[in-house]
Amino acid sequence: MEAENCTMFTEFTFLGLSSREDVQKGLFVLFLLVYGVTVVANLGMILLIQMEPRLHTPMYYFLSNLSFSDICYSSSVSPKMLADFLSEQKRIPYNLCAVQMYLFGTFADVECLMLAVMAYDRYVAICNPLLYTVAMSNRVCTQLVAVAYIVGLVDSAIHTCCTFRLSFCNSNVINHFFCDIPPLLALSCSDTSINEIVMFTFIGCVVGCSIITVLLSYSYILTTILRMNSAEGRRKAFSTCASHLTTVAVFHGTLLFMYFRPSSSYSMDMDKMASVFYTVVIPMLNPLIYSLRNKDVKGHQLNISSKYSNICFKQWPY
Repeated sequence: MEAENCTMFTEFTFLGLSSREDVQKGLFVLFLLVYGVTVVANLGMILLIQMEPRLHTPMYYFLSNLSFSDICYSSSVSPKMLADFLSEQKRIPYNLCAVQMYLFGTFADVECLMLAVMAYDRYVAICNPLLYTVAMSNRVCTQLVAVAYIVGLVDSAIHTCCTFRLSFCNSNVINHFFCDIPPLLALSCSDTSINEIVMFTFIGCVVGCSIITVLLSYSYILTTILRMNSAEGRRKAFSTCASHLTTVAVFHGTLLFMYFRPSSSYSMDMDKMASVFYTVVIPMLNPLIYSLRNKDVKGHQLNISSKYSNICFKQWPY
């Protein structure tokens, strides 16, 4: 009888961040600016690394992949969110909802694992500098990045398939602004216990491996730095890790807040606010953190800017 009375939906409707029209217009302008900065800043970082031969090192190779994943996972959410701010009916077809979840999950995993890879790179560079060129060869770097993408693709496929095998027949209104796993599980009229086990197991493995790798790498790095006799050497070692540590703290701090806070303090509205920071703000912050805190990046940015300025002045007829 339940199956006969169950109406299957072909699309979902988002509640979004606000139902007030004046607030939505203001949010559209704000998030359009944030998304524009995200794309321009991350593309600029990728182009800078490609154009400057002195940045063709493992650390910046990983950073360019981090910027690429920032663009991709922000673009899986932001364009639809921006369109919904200007639309009365915030609808998304069933199939496109699955695609959005898959793309977001893939590149969120890649982001998480890339931070772990970058921590390992800093560990080898500081703790085993004589073996750095061998341990972080082009082949090894390519394999590490490939593993991050393969894990992201497979993990996201598992979550998406498990989520969209469920029945959604009581309501098609998602209390969120994009197709994420928790709000869809809350919406389903099927038993979601298996999905919850799969979600916590796989997300826990990916996030746990990343955090453990970062903690172990930096525990060895800190020990090595404290043993250095030269104050200048300690300063340089800390400066090479500062940008990455800031990025890790922001990214994993948000993850821990979202998934490891007590259930008694959980609310969907709070989750939406955390998701805004996680999906929209962090991809914008990463290239800015590396630009402002990394002397190599700032120096090469100034060199390229001055180079093109000189070319423009030479070509100017007056």
